This record gives sequence, C-alpha cells and structure tokens, in this order.
Amino acid sequence: MEGWINRTTGTDFILLGLFHHIQAPKVLFTLIFLVFLAALVGNVMMMILIWFDSRLHTPMYFLLSQLSLMDLLYSSTFVPKIAIDFLSGRNSISYIGCGIQLFLFMTIVGAECLLLAVMAYDRYVAICRPLHYSVLMCPIVCAFMVTGTWLSALLNALIHVIYTLSLPYCASREIHHFFCEIPALLKLVCADTSLYENGLFVSGVLFLLLPISAIMASYGQIVSTVLGLRANLGTRKALATCSSHMIAVSLFYGTAIIKYFLPKAYHTAEQDKVVSVFYTILTPMLNPLIYSLQNKEVAGALRKCQIKK
Repeated sequence: MEGWINRTTGTDFILLGLFHHIQAPKVLFTLIFLVFLAALVGNVMMMILIWFDSRLHTPMYFLLSQLSLMDLLYSSTFVPKIAIDFLSGRNSISYIGCGIQLFLFMTIVGAECLLLAVMAYDRYVAICRPLHYSVLMCPIVCAFMVTGTWLSALLNALIHVIYTLSLPYCASREIHHFFCEIPALLKLVCADTSLYENGLFVSGVLFLLLPISAIMASYGQIVSTVLGLRANLGTRKALATCSSHMIAVSLFYGTAIIKYFLPKAYHTAEQDKVVSVFYTILTPMLNPLIYSLQNKEVAGALRKCQIKK
C-alpha cells in the first residue's frame, strides 16, 4: 500500500489520445461525441423498454438489458475523458485515475465476453431444448449466471490492475493510446514482462477463446436444429434473433481477438487505437440498433411507447 501511495505522488501518465497527428481533430471529436450520444440514448432506451414492458420480462431480454448496461458503462468510461482532454488541452491522467479506468475497462469487457456466451446458451436452450427452458433458464439461474459474469470479470480485472500498476515504469510516461490499456502500459515498463504477458494470454483464452468456442458450439446446434424443422414463423423468428446476436458477437470478439491475439509485429500503435475505437465506442452504439432492428418485440414495444406519448 505504501508503494502505491508513493506512486500516486509521481509524474502522471500522458495520454497521446486519438487526435495525435490527426489533420482534422475537431471533425473526429465531433463524430466520436455523436456516436457516444447515440450509444447513450440507444442503450438507455433499450433498458427502459425492457424494464417497463411486461412482454419483455423474459430471460433473453433480461440478458439483453445487462448487455445494454455494460455498453452504457463501457462508452461512459472513455468518451467523457476524451472530451475533457480535447476541450481542456490537458492529456494527463494520474496513477489512481489510470488504475480506475483500467479496472473499469477490464471488468466491463470481461463481463461482456462472458455475457455474450450466456446469451448464446439461452438461445440454445430456447430452440434446441424448449421443454426444459423454464427450468434451465429460470430467474434464479439467470441471476446466478449474470452475477457470475460480473464477479469473474471483477476478480480478473483486480488481479491485472494491481500487478500492472506495481510494475516499474521508465522515465517516459507517454501512453500511445486514448485510455489506459495493459498492452499500451507494458510498453513503458522498465522490466521483462514476458512472463506476465503469458498470464495475459491465459486470461485471453478464458475470456475470449472459451466463450467464443461455446458460442460457436451453441449456434452450431441451433442451426442444425432449425434446418431440421419446416420453415415457419417460429423458425424465421429464431433465425432473426440468432442472426442479430451473431452480428454483435462478430463485432465484439473479432476486434478484441485482433487486438490481443495478433502478434505485435502485425499491428502498430495507431492501428491498435483504431481497433480499440471500434470495440469501445462504435460497438456500444451498434448493439441497440442491431437488436432493435432485428427484433419485432423490441420494435413493437418502442411503437407502443410512442403511441402512449
């Protein structure tokens, strides 16, 4: 603890941000802020619709409300800091601020990785084992799985944040990123981090590769089951729901895997920032659009809300 206190009194980190070497920073900032506002409105609206429309009080929509909550927290962790830095011209962040940002990021991204796998399992049970759905996805089981995703991600984040911020940093405190992320921080460490990077790889396997493997297995079974049924309204509805989920999964996991599993030689710091923008800022905006456009029940709840007004 004493070492941590001593570190907080040292030189702050400098976030070079998104607008470093950008010819039109004001245009980029405006776009990012508009995307953030769209994500804010979309996710809040999704949560309100699910919470207040009794027709949406099902396990699938409970999980979807959790996804909207995570996306809301996700984008709110980064964009306000980006806006403050851009408008004030100060790009510094303290050790404590960096630790808090890193902790929030790792908790939310880890929880979302696991939640997407839980959502795939929900669709697998609903389509492949419908007679057991009320038992396998009862409210207690849903609450237990969601709590497990949050607690697992929180524990993983706590371990990595404590270890990362206890490493010795060099004189240069310039982070070539717009937020505190472990790969960017490790470039500033004056010590051999190869062993710790192996630990990061293990975490990546647990929170990225295993969930996406479970998702692919679930949807493989779903496709096999749906293809064995006659085409009707139910199968079309199942495919529409699953297709929207697969789009969200592809956007989120695809960019995360590029960032964390592609060898360093194949991507630069600038490319990392572009990829990070995609899964920290764009994806939270796209998820509400993907699920509302593909889902007739959500669209119906929205129309019902508009009629009441």
